[in-house]
Amino acid sequence: MSNTPGRLLKLLSLLQTPREWPGSELAARLRVSPRTVRRDVDRLRELGYPVQATLGATGGYRLAAGKAMPPLLLDDEEAVAIAVGLRIAAGHPVDGIEEASVRALAKVAQVLPSRLRHRVGTFAAAPVPMFSEDGTNVDPQTLTVLASAVAAHERVRFDYRSVTGEASRRLVEPYRLVSAGRRWYLLAYDNERADWRIFRVDRIDEPRSTGVRVPPREPPDPDAAAFVTRRMYSLAPTYRVRATLHLPAEQVTVRLGTAAGEVEPVDERSCRLHGHADTLEWLAARLLRLGCEFQVHEPPELVDHLRELGNRARRAAGAQPDPV
Repeated sequence: MSNTPGRLLKLLSLLQTPREWPGSELAARLRVSPRTVRRDVDRLRELGYPVQATLGATGGYRLAAGKAMPPLLLDDEEAVAIAVGLRIAAGHPVDGIEEASVRALAKVAQVLPSRLRHRVGTFAAAPVPMFSEDGTNVDPQTLTVLASAVAAHERVRFDYRSVTGEASRRLVEPYRLVSAGRRWYLLAYDNERADWRIFRVDRIDEPRSTGVRVPPREPPDPDAAAFVTRRMYSLAPTYRVRATLHLPAEQVTVRLGTAAGEVEPVDERSCRLHGHADTLEWLAARLLRLGCEFQVHEPPELVDHLRELGNRARRAAGAQPDPV
């Protein structure tokens, strides 16, 4: 690789991977001599990149943290991931970083190539967040295919597995992707069943765009998130929770995010929580992770579940459980 600027960019891209690179491996990847690698490392240091070197048989080069953040090199997938993440942060910000998210997004969007700007736009326009919580992993490629179909009003074919494991082939017109925190859902018109359907994205396999564009249908509800929420509550067992939390309402809202449901202040140090969830385990985990005292008024199943969790913790600590 005789092009020095191109070789430096390639070297920098390699060093930005969080690992230590032996000089011989860098030389092989760049197709140059170890001496050239050493010279290129010196050039990067002159440009302000803190490249550290270690000696010995297991030594090598790595990019360390410096006093200032130098320019980063990103491949296409990394650039799209950062831009989409910034869009989500700007729309559903963590307290204190909303302005920074918007500024960073503007800078990233300004330098994105047109091909990547289109991908970011289609993905960001399609999802509708409902609440924020870690959940089922979904193949990003599946989301990208579905989001592109939503934006282009294209029919999509995919294989689908029901909750019982039954497999089927579907031909649908995607309307919106809905992020339900722990899961992703696709609201789409099912052509073969002539009705609107909600699909869990983690059960969708090999989505394929047909290339057939169709006029947008009138959705069952302009608010896709609200429609999915109602259907989830009507088709799956859900629990209505009502609890008193000994924590200021604003802190509960920050810690739970939009998953908080309805938070009603009682006084400066406590509040009441009203909400819904589909599992007792999730409800209990959310309440316990608040790190405050609380009393559950309903559902009774949650009270029983918390009591069992407490007894389990006591047994683990070698103490006697409470009498039932």
